[in-house]
Amino acid sequence: MYRNLKVVPRVVFGRGCLDQLDAILEPQRKGSGIMVFILDDFFEGKALEKRLPFRKGDLLLKVNVDKEPKTTGIDALTEQVKNFCGKDVMPDGVVGIGGGSILDTAKAVSLMLTNPGPSHEYQGWDLIQYPGIYHVGIPTLAGTGAEVSRTAVLTGPVRKLGLNSDHTVYDQVVLDPDLLEGVRESIPEQWFWTGMDCYIHNVEALCGTFVNEYARAFGEQSQVLCREVFLDHHPESDEKLMMASYFGGMSIAYSQVGACHALSYGLSYVLGLHHGIANSIVFDYLEEFYPDGVKEFRAMAEKNRIQIPRNLTADLSEAQMEKMIDVSMGMVPLWENCLGKDWQEKMSRDRMRKLFEKM
Repeated sequence: MYRNLKVVPRVVFGRGCLDQLDAILEPQRKGSGIMVFILDDFFEGKALEKRLPFRKGDLLLKVNVDKEPKTTGIDALTEQVKNFCGKDVMPDGVVGIGGGSILDTAKAVSLMLTNPGPSHEYQGWDLIQYPGIYHVGIPTLAGTGAEVSRTAVLTGPVRKLGLNSDHTVYDQVVLDPDLLEGVRESIPEQWFWTGMDCYIHNVEALCGTFVNEYARAFGEQSQVLCREVFLDHHPESDEKLMMASYFGGMSIAYSQVGACHALSYGLSYVLGLHHGIANSIVFDYLEEFYPDGVKEFRAMAEKNRIQIPRNLTADLSEAQMEKMIDVSMGMVPLWENCLGKDWQEKMSRDRMRKLFEKM
């Protein structure tokens, strides 16, 4: 049976389109009138915060994402929203403004306001029972595809795994390239790691066993845009990277990621690394799976003067190594996309250990 794909129903794109946010939210203020804004605390007191259309009675949550979102943090934010709104009162919407971690946080809070119990119980595929409340994503970094994906990636008590559900998909995204202006110059490594998440999405989707013409159309165009951004430094790089991220997310929506993401989940769970940098560390050692992609990735790193971290697993304990392998082994759809239904015959724990030992 073919997947009946859920996509973001409304998208606004263009420089300055953030100024339309108040008009976008207005029709949704038909219940409590409360909007919850979840903002990366990097922007506290900065121009972006002052541009957001807060109204009396709205809630602003400034969230630190120096570390990736945890299920405990999502549960705490959800409780904070409930306490703010009062008994039996729901906000009319959740708006996430920031990079991939903030976008995943906003998606998860939207879902946990309507689904009972702690968020770690919903880590997996299609476990969410009820639609979340209206939610809007506004990326200020580009590459993760979180603005269009059906997952909110969280680190839980035993695993790093997303809330994967059609209900996770945003109701509206606002793609304003002005929000990327200056990112490459001010935080070049973060700009690169986040962009490489997109590039790696595409490689894994295009080389996977799940690939089809739908996924290929988005993935190939995303790759063209990535090359223009990271190899050519095109003058419209902000617009191109924002669309590369969107297209990359659409590519894996009807396909899947692969070996790099499966391994990076284990690596980042144990070492506490952010998703983009973990993917880049892992991908550099996957020539046997993606030879052309790894070659081009290295050219992009060299062009942008980025050093890939080395020797991160040398001093891990046996328990840490086993946990890393356990988490990665649990990413069944990713391994199936990379190696086929018989992936366990091809990817043993010993083979996975040897890959991790290289890192």
